[in-house]
Amino acid sequence: MDALIDSFRRARAGGDGYALASTITPVPPKQDAGLLYAFYRSTNAFSVQSDVRHRLASNHALHMPKAEASAWTEVFVAYWKAIGEILAAEETTFQKRDADWAKVYDAWKDLVNALIKGYSANHFPAWSIPCLYVASSYLRIFAIKADEAAAKAKTKPSFSAGLQDDIAGAFGKNDKLEDAARQINRIFSLCISDREPLEDSRKWALYYIANMLFKTYFKLNAVALSKNVLRSLHATRNDMPPFEAFPKAHQVTFKYYSGVLSFLEEDYQQAEEHLTEAWKLCHKDAKKNCELILTYLIPCHLLNTHTLPSTFLLAPFPRLQRLFVPLATCIKKGDLAGFDSALAAGEEEFVKRRIYLTLERGRDIVLRNLFRKVFIAGGYEPPKDGQSDQNQVRRTRIPIAEFGAALNLSMHCREGESIDNDEVECLLANMIYKNLMKGYISREHGKIVLSKAGAFPGTGV
Repeated sequence: MDALIDSFRRARAGGDGYALASTITPVPPKQDAGLLYAFYRSTNAFSVQSDVRHRLASNHALHMPKAEASAWTEVFVAYWKAIGEILAAEETTFQKRDADWAKVYDAWKDLVNALIKGYSANHFPAWSIPCLYVASSYLRIFAIKADEAAAKAKTKPSFSAGLQDDIAGAFGKNDKLEDAARQINRIFSLCISDREPLEDSRKWALYYIANMLFKTYFKLNAVALSKNVLRSLHATRNDMPPFEAFPKAHQVTFKYYSGVLSFLEEDYQQAEEHLTEAWKLCHKDAKKNCELILTYLIPCHLLNTHTLPSTFLLAPFPRLQRLFVPLATCIKKGDLAGFDSALAAGEEEFVKRRIYLTLERGRDIVLRNLFRKVFIAGGYEPPKDGQSDQNQVRRTRIPIAEFGAALNLSMHCREGESIDNDEVECLLANMIYKNLMKGYISREHGKIVLSKAGAFPGTGV
């Protein structure tokens, strides 16, 4: 116990919040793998409170007010109990038996409550808020472990002869994570309601805790609850430090989730802005984070600016290459059948990431590129009398049947399955309506008349 209290003393004396938070982490330091075990074995359930109180009080270098010492005593007692449950769970897992992660979660929740109580009473200085980071982060982790263990226990075969109530569905499969979301929300409220001056405010923890709430809500498939967090932050933006003053890691994560939320609401312009900011702020060596950002930024670019990812951009990300390169190739070629196949091949991952429907809209770009090829292949109108060959202009009146033939080839239609003219006209009309083509359909002549000033906006043709 003395080693841990000495680390606490040094961190508190130096005003180092992250070092202070490391004294209540459930993971031992690399240089002392047995620290947590030694800490737990240094006392017992009957004397842990008096032992912690004695060591905090007897360490004169701390110069700690009595109320603060009492608050930290509660935190370290809860921490000691949580470490006991963690060690027991790890030992049970090592023995290849089912660990009781629910007990671990409940014990860690007591630690969270002790911290909330201490901060609510203003016993802890604002620079110590990294303790809230550790507490909320591992609360979420232990909640997920507890729910997974509970789900595993429920899937074991039962040979009971009684009736099973399996009609109503599976309830309570995320009980602990839902409770964790409520506890993390309490921490968020604790920070956002702080009225201390900004230099001594708990509001410096807001974006980290907001990001933790986003992660938890997404895991629970309760994305709509994230909007409440954004509204709260927006309402208090004038009483908060400037966004740029927060750690870059907090900024990147917040911009990423803000972008994903806009993406899911189909506000692709706003989503692209947030995700672009996250991309620019993200460290180049954080490959996983960069990959997650690009997963949503690439579809945004496809819909907003009709641009495709370059080979250079995707080079460091094999998973993204596997998902997006086949789609990009088919979009460039105007290959409808290939695009549908590539979309089907990556469907599981696209649906999981919630980008399938967005990528499906890229079919319009495939059609645009296909029709553009027909336009280019149509050649030039012959020169009129008295004109030189240099005065040739591109043919702008193209038979609808030519677009139909291109569609049949692109979709690999078999004999007797060709697309009729009415359907071709419908597709052309949609292209014109969506401003992917400029022109009009002349039904009486069976042709489409395209604009000479730019038949396919944004493509140089």
